[in-house]
Amino acid sequence: MTQKLMFLYLKTGGGHLSPARSVAQWVEKNHQEIKIDLVDGFEGVRPIVKLAVEDGYRKSQEKATWVFEGLYFFNKFKPFARITSWFISKFVVPILEKKILSDKPDKIVIFHFFLIKPVSDIIKKHNLSIPVLTVVTDPFTAHPIWFLDVNQHFIVFSQQLKDDLEDRVKISPERIQQFPFILNEKFSSTLAEDEKKLVRDRFGISKESKVILIMGGADGIPRGARILKRMLNSDINAQIIIVCGRNINLYTKALKLKEEFKAKNLHVFGFVDFVYELLSISDLVITKCGASTFMEVLMCGKIPLINSYIWEQEKGNVDFICNNQLGHYEKRVRKIPFLVKSIIYDDNEKRLYSRNIDQLGLVNGTPQVSEFILQYA
Repeated sequence: MTQKLMFLYLKTGGGHLSPARSVAQWVEKNHQEIKIDLVDGFEGVRPIVKLAVEDGYRKSQEKATWVFEGLYFFNKFKPFARITSWFISKFVVPILEKKILSDKPDKIVIFHFFLIKPVSDIIKKHNLSIPVLTVVTDPFTAHPIWFLDVNQHFIVFSQQLKDDLEDRVKISPERIQQFPFILNEKFSSTLAEDEKKLVRDRFGISKESKVILIMGGADGIPRGARILKRMLNSDINAQIIIVCGRNINLYTKALKLKEEFKAKNLHVFGFVDFVYELLSISDLVITKCGASTFMEVLMCGKIPLINSYIWEQEKGNVDFICNNQLGHYEKRVRKIPFLVKSIIYDDNEKRLYSRNIDQLGLVNGTPQVSEFILQYA
């Protein structure tokens, strides 16, 4: 008998859809009898809500991070967080209720904190006996709204967060399962040298060239144009690749800079599905510290140079990198070219970071998480 699972996510960056899609692809590949429905929790809600949450998140990352950080701070106070959660839920429930009652999924897996209350309210209202799991996509420091309801069953991605939930939030240990972080299956292995050569040939990059990759998440990297201009103004002899994601403004500025500097060594991309291949040929990655992004960098054995992160939600990610000497955090754009040079041209420094990354022994948690979801009842 076919099992039907519903995976719920939102398009606030790529850190929620990406793990949901990775698990769905693994399950469908290895368990053909399981049907997975990837559902955008905002599909069909009023445009003003999507504009405020999804576009608001995207714009705040690009131009005013303090807006998101301010909201994060206020949501640390439970009354404010409950109001926020209630307000979003009010718009989501009518649409999601029809979807759940119509599809009758055997299990629901939540990949975004704004969808926890709507699902809970629908389950209670109709007295449904559908098992629900919440996947906390923030590995170290997670948004407070994830844990307003302590009676959920959680999947988390670090011992640090698990300990914090048990000690500070007082969530029962049997409600928390810890696994390695979820990534696309291709990140479970590295490209062979001949495969890397094919990627370099595809983009006209010689084997001898150093490669600097500039990328953020699905919405690009904050201050990306400023970073790119500094790099083009420097004397660094390297191929530069920038992935702008869905950030059309950054993509347009990057193309103008390519023309302005007549930069034949610059490769500009929008939203792509070959990040793994670009990471595989890179020597250094200038990036923000979103969960999926920095874990993809480390899983490929590459050195991250972090220029921005969201306080306090992504602070744990930065601390993890810095405390374990896996890379650098530098928010001053003018300093980035100097750091790039010191890392990629100093063999001892590069060797130190690479060795520390290798010693982490990171593994892709997608198979383990997928099997746990299938067995969960």
